[in-house]
Amino acid sequence: MLDVKDFTFFDKQNSFDFKGFLIKTISYWKWFVIGLIIAFSIAHQVNVRKQKIYGIETTIAVQEENNPFFTANTSLVFNWGGTSDKVQMISTTLKSRSHNELVVDRLGFYIDYFKQTEYFLQDVYGDVPFEVVIDKSKNQLYEQFIKVKMLSKDTYQITIPFQASSAGVICYKNNTKSVVPVPNTEFKQTYKIGQEVNLSFLHWTLRLSKAPQKKFGEEVLIRFNSYDNTVSAFKGVRVDLDERAGSILRLSMEGTNKARMVDYLNATVDVLIKRQLDNKNKFAENTINFIDETLVKMEEQLKDSGDDLKVFSKTNNVLDIEEGGVTYKSQLLDYDQQKDEVERKIAYLNLLKNYLKNSVDFSKLPAPTVAGIEEPNIANNVGKLIDLSIQRSELGYSIKGDVYYERIDNEIQSVKKVLLENGNSLRSALEYDLRLVNQKIQKVESEISMLPENKQEWLKLSRKYNLSDNIYNTFLQKRSEASIVKAANLSDIKFIDPAKDVGGGLLGPKTGVNYVLAFFMGLLIPLVLVFFIFFISNSIQNIEDISSLTQLPLIGIVGIKHSETNLSVFERPKSALSESFRAIRSSLQFLYKKQSIEGTKTLMLTSSVSGEGKTFCSINIATVFALSEKKTIILGLDLRKPKIFDDFNIQNDIGAVNYLIGQKTLDEVIQHTHIPYLDVITSGPIPPNPSELILGDSMKEMIMRLKENYDYIILDTPPVGLVSDALELAQFCDVTLYIVRQNFTKKEMLTLLNNRTKRGELNNVSIIFNGYENKAKYGVGYGYGYGYGYSYGYGYGSGYHEDDEPTGFFAKWKYRLLKRFK
Repeated sequence: MLDVKDFTFFDKQNSFDFKGFLIKTISYWKWFVIGLIIAFSIAHQVNVRKQKIYGIETTIAVQEENNPFFTANTSLVFNWGGTSDKVQMISTTLKSRSHNELVVDRLGFYIDYFKQTEYFLQDVYGDVPFEVVIDKSKNQLYEQFIKVKMLSKDTYQITIPFQASSAGVICYKNNTKSVVPVPNTEFKQTYKIGQEVNLSFLHWTLRLSKAPQKKFGEEVLIRFNSYDNTVSAFKGVRVDLDERAGSILRLSMEGTNKARMVDYLNATVDVLIKRQLDNKNKFAENTINFIDETLVKMEEQLKDSGDDLKVFSKTNNVLDIEEGGVTYKSQLLDYDQQKDEVERKIAYLNLLKNYLKNSVDFSKLPAPTVAGIEEPNIANNVGKLIDLSIQRSELGYSIKGDVYYERIDNEIQSVKKVLLENGNSLRSALEYDLRLVNQKIQKVESEISMLPENKQEWLKLSRKYNLSDNIYNTFLQKRSEASIVKAANLSDIKFIDPAKDVGGGLLGPKTGVNYVLAFFMGLLIPLVLVFFIFFISNSIQNIEDISSLTQLPLIGIVGIKHSETNLSVFERPKSALSESFRAIRSSLQFLYKKQSIEGTKTLMLTSSVSGEGKTFCSINIATVFALSEKKTIILGLDLRKPKIFDDFNIQNDIGAVNYLIGQKTLDEVIQHTHIPYLDVITSGPIPPNPSELILGDSMKEMIMRLKENYDYIILDTPPVGLVSDALELAQFCDVTLYIVRQNFTKKEMLTLLNNRTKRGELNNVSIIFNGYENKAKYGVGYGYGYGYGYSYGYGYGSGYHEDDEPTGFFAKWKYRLLKRFK
């Protein structure tokens, strides 16, 4: 009977068996090979399906470039701010929407060129034999692929698979989208290179590229994208400040098309240089415009005064009148020039004051030097005010929030206060100078008033003409100086290393990393699975498991059979498997001798459950006794599931059941086999009460009669873990062999066996380890020799036994190679 104690696990050790885990892991080597193949296949597919990502960069320098024509007299502006301010401003500008709009529009990067590859659309900008020139004022098909195929060097074909009767279009001139009717079918038309295409949904001209490549027949997909989305995508240009040089900026981009990135980086710097130079020339342009307006007025005054002087000369003798008035004329001209210079300076300061108080845009201020003001503080601050005003206007395209505006507005207010204070101080000094000049002029004019009237009139007219002519010439000189300054201005931005495709630059995908990752994943996943199997497995794996769970002796280890029947010893007597059963026979004889058993020896084989190899072991142990010319009989007492007869080609029509119920005599149920000295009593028909038959006196009588005629009686019994038949038969046996099968017998079954032996239900119990396979240690061929049946292996076991050729493709080839070189 089963007892509650049979299911206790107190003999089970909880320590992790690393050696067993390692052996089991290596035995699953096929899993690791399959895992690596799958992982590398996935990595390869991932790599070929991903586009290559490249990195392109360019380097620029930001520095203060002084105009080579700047002198004390021609300088329109001094320092506009430090280099660090320029670097920050340029970095912001490069990422601004307004700047990138100019670059995208200049390059036409809202047009995509693709080719369909096996796995993805490849950007082939710069690698097609043509380029598209569009009419920006007309509609273009929006976000739909246009297939273009070069038929020859002169013709090409357009194919558009329309799916509806209308399609979206975009006009890049005003960035508007609309819908136009289209044919609800595939549009296909052939055009000549250079021919203007005018359709309701397409307006372009196809031109051959500068270096056309003869790629006729290849289909190129062209797509017109959103202008705003394209600009937003290119705003991601990375701008990094060189840590070792604060005025060096490194611009970089990442993408799939190196030609597109090279063109964009170089274009963005070119546009930046032009914009920066235009801003730098703004001061000179303001000055030139101011001078031009003044010159127009001065021309009219000079003409009027010249006409008056001509009229006077016609009616008077100028030579006589000039006598005695030349000195006054020279003095008045000198004083008038001084007065004009002072008044122009005061007028500029008044203009500047009104501008500062009433205006918010200071980008149109003229240079102070146009009025002859050489005060460095005023000139410098006016230039800085213009620069700050331009910066503030550009922030509206790139910066959101009030923080940056507040910073620039605070700087503008500070500069304005300084300018107003400097202007007031300079105005006071100029007004004092103006009073002195007026006093000198009044003195000369009082002396002139004593002259004759005609001389006074002549001095008045000549004075007016000379003053206008002198002022006009002065402004002409100023304009010339301003033009020279504008023409000679240099940009503060310089190319150090323009963007260029010099090969390489590959950033991804990291194919090597993917393969390394695949290698580890291909090993890790099977390892985790093996660990999971090992962790949840509760079956006997190796000899250490048996020795750790029970103190019962292990008298033999039986390997895996490679024959079709269970007659392994008889069919291949020199095999390693046969040697393992001979080793068990030797161990049994030692047990019988130790127990001083004379005469007939009885042996019972049982196990925990069905399928652990009781019948296989019973037949082969009986065979080794029979081959040693000992009369042996196998008694099939597994009355519920008889199997002992198939291998001997005998019938199970009559057997032990017929004798036990009194239908047949003992001689009638004994069947002879083709193996000498070996007889068999099969179980016979399946009875309704097998346990009661075994408990009867007939069973005892049959054993007693068999002992009279046989040297060895081997009882093949049902599993002791399922039924109690084997426990009832234990009384008739000298030795009990308990079959444990690798990877099949559960560990708790050995705990059950321990409890039964402790209660005396089974006596003289020994264990046979069946189905043992240790690929990790012993290789393909298994030779189970003497004692516990450890193999001699190849070479060492040569000549002692014949190894069974294993099954499996790799195992067979390894076996044959080792056998050939043995």
